Amino acid sequence: MTTINLDKLTCLENLFSRLSKNGEHINRTSDALLWANLEKELPSYEALFSALGYDLRVDSRGFAWFHTNENSAAANQNTRRLALFFMVIFEYQGDAGKPFRRFGDWRVDQALLSEVYIQHKEVLMAEGITQEEFPDITKIASRFGFMREENGAFYLLPAVYRYL
Repeated sequence: MTTINLDKLTCLENLFSRLSKNGEHINRTSDALLWANLEKELPSYEALFSALGYDLRVDSRGFAWFHTNENSAAANQNTRRLALFFMVIFEYQGDAGKPFRRFGDWRVDQALLSEVYIQHKEVLMAEGITQEEFPDITKIASRFGFMREENGAFYLLPAVYRYL
C-alpha cells in the first residue's frame, strides 16, 4: 500500500476539480504546474484517487484524465462530434502537407474551419453538424482539454492523441 503524504499533493484540489468535470483532461503543455506536481507525486495521486473510486490515467505523451465507462447520450454525442472534428482537421492539414507530429503548432482559426467545413461538408452534415455549429466544437474541445484558445485561434493539445 502506498503511503500518502497529503502535504506533497499541493495541487490536489485543483487536479481533482479539473479531472472530475466529465472527461476534462490535464495537459503537460497547458497545465505545467499541475502536470509537474502530478508527475512528481503520481503514485500518491493514483492511490488516493483509486481509493475514492476514480481511475486516473496518465499517458506518456503528456495528458491525464479520469477514465470512465459512462455511456450517456450526451457523452456519446460529444465523443462522436469530437472524433469527426479531429478527423477532418487532421485530413485537411495532412492534405496541406502539415506534419502530424507538429499538430500542437497548427493554428485553427475561423478561416481554417470554414475551409475544412467546405471540404468535408457531406460527412459533417451526415452527422448533423451545420456550418454554423462546426466552429462551436472548438469550445467543446477546449472545455475537455483537447484544445486551448490563444489570440483568437485554437491550438490542439496532447490529449488529442486519444482520438488518433
